[in-house]
Amino acid sequence: MAKKLEGQAKFQVPGGQATPAPPVGTSLGKFGINLGQFVQQFNDRTKEFNGMPLPVVVSVYNDRSFDFIVKSPPAAALLKQAAGIAKGSGVPHKEKVATVTKAQIEDIVKKKIADLNATDIANASRMIEGTARSMGIEVEG
Repeated sequence: MAKKLEGQAKFQVPGGQATPAPPVGTSLGKFGINLGQFVQQFNDRTKEFNGMPLPVVVSVYNDRSFDFIVKSPPAAALLKQAAGIAKGSGVPHKEKVATVTKAQIEDIVKKKIADLNATDIANASRMIEGTARSMGIEVEG
């Protein structure tokens, strides 16, 4: 008999640093899966991201088994890393906090292209540039 999907949970966890505490415990506890097993598998698979927030989608089946898909880090986190800043601007249209180059934008697009709903690299670049502008980061040409 095939496994039946019991439910799905979506949340963000720092790569390589998941614990059974919230948000993992609160999202997955209701399904009755082994949280320690999930945390160990997630940390092993994401140790190279070292603390960068990663979206994860966990599918839980009726026999309490699970599998999960780790998506690419959010564009804002990648932009903060590229610009070398801790956080974006509180008033992005007035106060600029950093600058990034087109090459850095292309680098971010290559990491995120699978998770973006853009048809080509140029459209994906425009999406990332828009995120940068909304954070108070200028894009140099």
